[in-house]
Amino acid sequence: MILCLITSGDGSSLESIHEAAASGVDLVQIREHTLPARSLLMMVREAMATTAGTSCRVLVSDRLDIALAAQAAGVHLRADSVAAPRVRMLAPAGFIVGRSVHGPGEAAAATREGGCDYLIFGTVFPSASKPPGHIVAGIPVLRDVCRATTLPVVAVGGMTVENVPEVIRAGARGIAGIELFRDAGAIRSKVEQLRQQFDT
Repeated sequence: MILCLITSGDGSSLESIHEAAASGVDLVQIREHTLPARSLLMMVREAMATTAGTSCRVLVSDRLDIALAAQAAGVHLRADSVAAPRVRMLAPAGFIVGRSVHGPGEAAAATREGGCDYLIFGTVFPSASKPPGHIVAGIPVLRDVCRATTLPVVAVGGMTVENVPEVIRAGARGIAGIELFRDAGAIRSKVEQLRQQFDT
């Protein structure tokens, strides 16, 4: 099971990152597209410092240059970003590469192309981080995506402790979220409940 905290985009997630890492979250994706490069690099380094000594790994959303400069654990690529095999040519051994996909066709293509360690699919459920009217894929499409790839699929979009059983039954190997992990004080309890759901 993969648990992934995605940062909120406002540069204010360090407390949540610290608590998530201490609670057993596997990945932190620094997704701060509005930050200038220097500020983003500083945030990634701060996130790495706050997760030091835990099993949590810090990834940078789509900025391979920042990930390499900060010596982060990996990069998470947009669906339309650089090819994963190209990233592999530039990155050190053990570098984690993920990619966002929005349907079974993209999942199958990413699998054929190679180079990815996992895929993130969404938006599965309505999400507070998306604008009103944003298209929701739903569980049936998540199921099709999981069937279209041999890679672990991490579901994103409106994830809650209550709807995770549906996600598991659809074949997802993990979940990612922003709002799910926003309240630092509730992260440990949520991680315990989520792990229990997947273990069950």
